[in-house]
Amino acid sequence: MRLPIFIADAFTAKPFLGNPAAVCLLENKLDEDMHQKIAREMNLSETAFIRKLHPTDNFTQTMILSLFVLSSYEGSCFGLRWFTPASEVLLCGHATLASAAVLFHKIKNVNSTLTFVTLSGELKARKEEDGIVLDFPLYPAHPQDFHEVKDLIKTAIDDTLVQDICYSPDTQMLLVRLSDTYDRSFLENLKVNTQNLLQVENTGKVKGLILTLKGEAGGQTQAFDFYSRYFAPWFGVAEDPVTGSAHTVLSSYWSQQLGKKDMHALQCSYREGELKISLRPDGRVDIKGGTAIVLEGTLTA
Repeated sequence: MRLPIFIADAFTAKPFLGNPAAVCLLENKLDEDMHQKIAREMNLSETAFIRKLHPTDNFTQTMILSLFVLSSYEGSCFGLRWFTPASEVLLCGHATLASAAVLFHKIKNVNSTLTFVTLSGELKARKEEDGIVLDFPLYPAHPQDFHEVKDLIKTAIDDTLVQDICYSPDTQMLLVRLSDTYDRSFLENLKVNTQNLLQVENTGKVKGLILTLKGEAGGQTQAFDFYSRYFAPWFGVAEDPVTGSAHTVLSSYWSQQLGKKDMHALQCSYREGELKISLRPDGRVDIKGGTAIVLEGTLTA
């Protein structure tokens, strides 16, 4: 077995920042168990597998056959799956961004828009001069009773002041907004205990924890509308550096809180990454980010 493989840092223009994802190009069908074995070997938060949907497709341009005419698809259309070292996931933003970057910049796909068929439906990635725009679903978050999740929050952040709690049933993410009295530096340096979260929350309701904070005015530093960090030990990822899927929830929440459709977000993990967000009239969200491809090679086994 010889598979082309890449590692791309997503939601950054600089190498070794943002969120790294491995991207595998599948010319042929891969044994089902090999997806997880490769993801475990890569040992990154996500490994993406891009596959052809038809034997005659190629990675530079695909065609789709309708009932009456052979015509170009709106963009090249591929299958896409994502795996953490522990399991497959339903949606991953940074690995989708990384996959699009590989096809656009390394494989030289000729289309301006790519369509990925995934477990979360069709997702589109559009190439622009200053980055790649992901067309993703927008998921609402509903108020969550504190007493139902107090043990989880206490375990994760101890006595840190909390301003608001919401839950997204579509993504199984718990959004915890920290007090507006805190600043970016506090969130960046906050020690979050993820080791015991699986014991505290084992009902299956929560699969991801978002900590978020209202942004600050610009001053000497760049202004952001909101900050966040994301933790998913339920998927074997203690902290994810920059998380596109979490922003499908954060975008909905902060748009309501701030009364804005266009926002600039910073996920302030130790690798930090920036996301430009635009809520669409069709109820979806555009998430734009940069990429830096840092590795290209061949996987052999």
